[in-house]
Amino acid sequence: MADFKDKVVWITGASSGIGEALALALAKAGAQLVLTARRAEELERVKRLTGLPEQDVMVLPMDVTQFDEAAPAAAKVIQHFQRIDYMVHNAGISQRSYVKDTSLEVYRRLMDVDFFSTVALTKAVLPYMLQQQGGHFVVISSVAGKIGTPMRSGYNAAKHALHGFYDSLRAESHDSHIKVTLVCPGYIKTNVSVNALNETGQKHGKMDENQEKGLSAQECAARIVEAVRHEKKEVYIGGFTEVAAVYLKRFWPALLYRMVRKQAPQ
Repeated sequence: MADFKDKVVWITGASSGIGEALALALAKAGAQLVLTARRAEELERVKRLTGLPEQDVMVLPMDVTQFDEAAPAAAKVIQHFQRIDYMVHNAGISQRSYVKDTSLEVYRRLMDVDFFSTVALTKAVLPYMLQQQGGHFVVISSVAGKIGTPMRSGYNAAKHALHGFYDSLRAESHDSHIKVTLVCPGYIKTNVSVNALNETGQKHGKMDENQEKGLSAQECAARIVEAVRHEKKEVYIGGFTEVAAVYLKRFWPALLYRMVRKQAPQ
């Protein structure tokens, strides 16, 4: 079972929601942290909340869609901590729009944030993990990475892509002692629906009812930490309905498709 004491954990999307909750949970577990998001002031706030000594937490603001910044950012982390034990890909953005209305630019934005940014950072971090003969990628996917639902076509596509990429990486890197955990949350009470893109790329601006009733970010983070501690390859986190849907698709797909088709759009 993994121990986070004095391990270096790099978290993207660390300024709020699940990322912030993970930072606090991992700080409590004794990890050293690298906190990345676009908003430097929010990262500094999270840094203070961790209560970690100055040398044990690094604030590294960046826009993860600036792919050419990935390698220099990884080099800065190595310069500071000499290693990277865990790379937590949490930065992401959701969607609330129909296929018929959604511009191609919105789809590009979703893929850049939710898929290509993780690939860019993974390729920047992987050489160091190969050199140190160990490491662990923790990829925050979604139940949407397993099931397509209305008004999430681009988001679903990006999350599905994560599974293909990181399943391949896990197989390729097994002999180098590099692990991958794919995390599939259902409805978690964060601002993900508020910040979701509509058909023109503007913010949805509303909290979905299901999101409002979802698990807390703190509970989600605790379950993620436990899954990573046990080196799970894939984990589903959420209420009974969301998790059950994954198994319905596997064993009774026609039933699930009928349920999804009748789902009220949010």
